[in-house]
Amino acid sequence: MTEAVRELTGDALSDWDARAVDAPGGHVLQSRAWAEHRAARGWRPRFLAHGDQRALVLERRWPLFGGGSAYIARGPAGPGEPWTGDGSGAATGAALAAMAVHLEGQGIDVLAADPEVAAGDAGYRGALAAAGFHAIAEIQPSRHRTALGLAGGDEAGVFDGIAKATRQRIRRAERDLTRVLRWDAASTPLEGTEPAGSEEPAPDALARFYAVLRATGDRRGFDFAGPDEFVAWWQRAQAAGHLVYLEARAASDGSLLGGLVLYRHGRRLSTVHSADVAETRRAHPGTMHLLRWRAIQLALAEGRAEMDLGGVDVAGARREPRPGEATYGLYEHKRSFGAHWVELAGAQERVARPWRYRAGRVASRLARAAGR
Repeated sequence: MTEAVRELTGDALSDWDARAVDAPGGHVLQSRAWAEHRAARGWRPRFLAHGDQRALVLERRWPLFGGGSAYIARGPAGPGEPWTGDGSGAATGAALAAMAVHLEGQGIDVLAADPEVAAGDAGYRGALAAAGFHAIAEIQPSRHRTALGLAGGDEAGVFDGIAKATRQRIRRAERDLTRVLRWDAASTPLEGTEPAGSEEPAPDALARFYAVLRATGDRRGFDFAGPDEFVAWWQRAQAAGHLVYLEARAASDGSLLGGLVLYRHGRRLSTVHSADVAETRRAHPGTMHLLRWRAIQLALAEGRAEMDLGGVDVAGARREPRPGEATYGLYEHKRSFGAHWVELAGAQERVARPWRYRAGRVASRLARAAGR
């Protein structure tokens, strides 16, 4: 008999983040903080369980008529780390298939999901294929990512594994007395960083970083939502203890050089956004190298098993970058820290009612155009 999908509410959510975020395989985009953030923007969050798997479902109804769409961002989440090929991908797939049927019975016409599961996981692929899922374009910026294993390592050993040129840039930035400030609800002690404390309100620092991130995106051709979306979420995640922001400043005048936004989840620390002030690179060539090293030191201090350095996909191709491609330089930068490529299965979608799905998308576009 197939296990039933359960909807959790009230007191049953007291340990939600412990199971869906903090446990191995968890993700910040399965957190209650993310649910609250999306609810403020018109989505209906629902918390589903299937066995040990948990999934925050974000649901939106079509305007004008019944039905709707749903998205499970980086979930379901459950025991294990399915991107490592540990066998837990089959349970993730079974939970996702059961949840799709459950949501279909409640009027949802399409469900999309992009859990971090190894690309070659046969159990996961089989469960999704049997349930009628198919691959779609990525919803998150990257499908794949780069990661540095830290389990059983120490700071000296990890530093020795970094490429010589990168180590030199880190030491150069340290000799230049580049300041690294840390906005962090958990206040983890970390040599080489300064807790921001009352020096500046976190919203101001995060808003300043957004401006740098936006400028970086404009240079590289990336699109970003407005500051109200980004900064509001960063603040909420930081207050919940899920996010830490590292900021590099020049020792001479305190000017901003660059920043790094990191997620805490499972047994890893993950790079979410990184950006530097392009005009300062010549005078401060090691800024981003120092920030990434401080992030690795933080992951080690917290006993994390992995430092996730984020994705560098080639848009459209969704593969490792090659020399001459736009993201190849960033890929080489991350590999210089000892990171390796992690190939993931990518976003999937199950359409239960094609006709209403098509009509709902048209109605949604018309409603947005009309400003409703």
